[in-house]
This record gives sequence, structure tokens and C-alpha cells, in this order.
Amino acid sequence: MLVPAILLTIIFVYMPFGGIVMAFQEYKPYLGIRGSEWVGLDQFRLLFEYPDSVQVIWNTLRIAVLKLIFGMVATLSFALLLNEVQKKVIRNSVQSFVFLPHFLSWVVLGGIFIEILDPETGLLNQMLIALGMEAIFFLGDNNWFLVTVVASDVWKEFGYGSIIFLAALAGINPALYEAAQLDGAGRWKQTLHVTIPSILPTITVVLTLSLSQVLNAGFDQIFNLYNPLVYEKGDIIDTFVYRIGLIDGNYSFSTAIGLFKSVVSLVLIVVGYRIAYKVAGHRIF
Repeated sequence: MLVPAILLTIIFVYMPFGGIVMAFQEYKPYLGIRGSEWVGLDQFRLLFEYPDSVQVIWNTLRIAVLKLIFGMVATLSFALLLNEVQKKVIRNSVQSFVFLPHFLSWVVLGGIFIEILDPETGLLNQMLIALGMEAIFFLGDNNWFLVTVVASDVWKEFGYGSIIFLAALAGINPALYEAAQLDGAGRWKQTLHVTIPSILPTITVVLTLSLSQVLNAGFDQIFNLYNPLVYEKGDIIDTFVYRIGLIDGNYSFSTAIGLFKSVVSLVLIVVGYRIAYKVAGHRIF
């Protein structure tokens, strides 16, 4: 039963590793990997000399960190609130409703958001105008685009992301709450002194695993929402690689950027594992 999955992993994950050598070449498609000239680290030097590279890296970090922070707050808050709902029917209904956006493609959601946020005919701007406010070009203004990207990603993922916290909450020993009640603790005190400390290892693990995604700000989302008007604050590493590699045909430079991103992500996740062990005494592997 594992053979198909193993074959797919080998074909689409491990076999493409051979293409990494293009990062150290001046790759020409008609010459191939064997015939292209080796240039050493020139592509990586160009990465830091290229006018847009620093801005793209900064955009990626800013968007990813904002998504991580607001996503964690929204996910944890929702899990804590939902955990307080006693009626199973209501809790299950709410869970099903907020899980749904996770399963929708950004291709679909991108089209929906473009229509809703249109500065002239969009539903949201029509409501703003009706309230006497000015229309906002959410997908054409750099500052508003950043807000839109973060808010829409949090909205899409917070419900599904709460599953792991709900599972952790279900595993808390009820005797701890009973002891807290005997000591006179209300629901808020119980949350602060019982619930959150009990799920702290889970929070630490989730944050640690998220560190590896700091340079992954969400290609699918950005690609379906952005446009040249918001390149200044909306262009990320993945969309930059797409334009440089597939549109402009500079395969070596785009490969170097992708390799740089992968190495930094590896370092971040190793550091995150060490932090998880030092802070929470928890080993992930």
C-alpha cells in the first residue's frame, strides 16, 4: 500500500534534487546541465546584488511573520472559546462551518475576493460608500494589500488549525479544573492557570514547526491576488522566483534563490527544535 506514495515521493521530491546544480551554473536549456558553464557562487552573489532581492526577502518575512502571529492568536482563541461550548450540536456545527474555507482553493477564493474587494463594484466597498466612507483599493494599495493578505489567510486557516489545540484541550485532566474550582478559581482563572499551561507544549511544537515556513508566505494566495501595483510590498520569494525563472527564463538565478530559501528554512527549523527542547523540555524527534 505504501509503494505508490513512495514512488511519487521519489519521482517528485528526490529526483528533482539533481536540478540544484543549476544554481552553480549559467544554465542554458539548449546545452543542458552537463554542457552549461559552471560559475560557482556567482548566482548567490547576484541574489544579494539584485535591486529587488532584499525587498522581496523582507516582504516574505513580514507577511509570513504576521500570518504566524495573527494566525496563532486567532486559532488558539477560537479553540479556547469553542471548548467552552457545552452543547455538542452547536459545537460541531460551528466547527464544520469554520473548517470549510480551508478546503477551498486559493484559485477559487482569489476570484471571490477580487469580486468582493473591487473598488467600484465590490460588495465591501459598496457598503463603505453607503456608510459615507471612501472606497478602498484593497488589492491595488500596498498597505491595504498587506492587511488583506494576512486577514484572508487567517480567516481561511484558523478553523482547521484549531484541530490540534482542540485535541490538546480534550486531553487535559478534569481533576485539575475541579481542584481549581475548589480553590475559588473562575473560568478565566482556570484558563490562565490550568488550560494554557496544560497545552503549552502543544503551542511550542506548533510554533516550532511554523518556523520552517517563515520564508513561505503563501505562493498560491499571493499569486492569485497580487498585481504589479503591489509588487513593492506584496512580491515574495516564490512569486519572484516564478517571474525570474519561468517568465524571464533565468533558471540558474531562480534555482539559487530557491536553494537559499531551503537552506535558511532548514536552519530555522533546527533552531526551533532546540528552542522547543530548552523552553518546554519537549523533543519532537
